[in-house]
Parts: sequence; structure tokens; C-alpha cells
Amino acid sequence: MKRTVPLLIGSVAGFVLIIAYFVPAAEGWGERVSIWFDVLASIAFILGGGNLLQAHLRKVRERRAGWAYSAVTVLAFAVTLWVGLAKVGVHPNPQFPDSSRWTGQYNEPGTPFWWIYEYAFVPLTATIFALLAFYVASAAFRAFRARNTEAALLLGTAFIILLGRTFAGVYLTSWLPDSLSGLRIENLCVEIMRVFATAGNRAIMIGVALGTAAVSLKILLGVDRSHLGSGED
Repeated sequence: MKRTVPLLIGSVAGFVLIIAYFVPAAEGWGERVSIWFDVLASIAFILGGGNLLQAHLRKVRERRAGWAYSAVTVLAFAVTLWVGLAKVGVHPNPQFPDSSRWTGQYNEPGTPFWWIYEYAFVPLTATIFALLAFYVASAAFRAFRARNTEAALLLGTAFIILLGRTFAGVYLTSWLPDSLSGLRIENLCVEIMRVFATAGNRAIMIGVALGTAAVSLKILLGVDRSHLGSGED
């Protein structure tokens, strides 16, 4: 029963959302199920935060390798949570100037929460992605070896794209006349991204959509029960 009941609830909710999407008379049902989803998502956020604190606090307490990073994570989580929930530094809503700060938005420009997001989270995110670029370049250098025709085409295309995004690529083919402007690297780069990359991306998205629909149907019909865990009914 502990797996059958969640399965029935999930199946009913899923089919209600599908029916509400295609049948206008059932839109109210879909909105009600969406509210249920918001409630469950809020509970999931609480459970996720509790799990994060439990895992990292245990690591700090036992002084495992990298426990200092866990301490920073816990501290940042606690400070951000306190600043957001307590609305630290938030001004009252302009429509209610005589009210307390609780009427204002916690993420208004200039508030401490906004400052944490703009000047701590965003730069850190950009730094992580910048570091990932070096790992991607290193992996591409090892993987893109012209062992066959397909690998050679992949390597050549990647080289044109990377070179076309730099000033050097523009400079190398700037001597070509206007009649051959389509052979300039920057124009080749644009054409590859506009035609070949778009076609490949659409094919991938169609495949992802079909796979998502198939897996969703298996879950709604109860064929796939992996999301319920490994326990018995």
C-alpha cells in the first residue's frame, strides 16, 4: 500500500493535467493540481535543506576531508536563509508606507538578499562556468582525434567555431574579397550555427520530447515504478 497509494495519486494528477491541457472545461482541475504541486515542492525544499544541513554538519563534526568547504556551505546557507526569511533591510511597500518591512519584497534592488545574489551568487556561478570551459577544452583536445571521417568533420567544425569567435579568426580571412565573403571564418561560423547546429538541435529536442512522453506514459500507467523506491507494496 505504501507504494500503491502514491502511484495512484501521481497517475490521477498526471492524467488530470493532461486532460486540463486539451479540454478547456477541465482547466480548473489543472489549476487545483498545480496548487498541490506547489505545496509538495515547498515541502521538498524543506526536506532538501534539512538533508543538506545534515550531510554537511556531519562532515564538519567528523572532520572529514574537505570539511572546511562544508562549513562555508552551511554558513552561507544559514545567512542567506535568515536574510531572506527575516527580510533584513527590506523597506515597506510603497503602497503601504506606514506598514512594517514585512509588506516589502525581500529581493528588491538594494536589499541584502539582492546584494547576496548579485554580488556573491552570480559571480561565483560565472567563475564555475569559466573554469568548466578549461575542462571542456582539455577534454575536447583529447577526444577530438581524427581517427575517421566523422571525427575529422567534428574536429574541423569545432575549430572553425572556436576560431570564428575570436579576433584572430576575423583577421585571418579578412583579405578575401566580397565575392567570397561566405568563406570568411566569421561567416562560416554563423552559417554553421544557423543551419547545421540548429538542425542537429531540433533533432535532439524531438528525440528528447519523444523519450519524455514515453517515460511519462510509463510512469502514469504504473509500468515504471522506480521513482517510488525499492520497497514492496
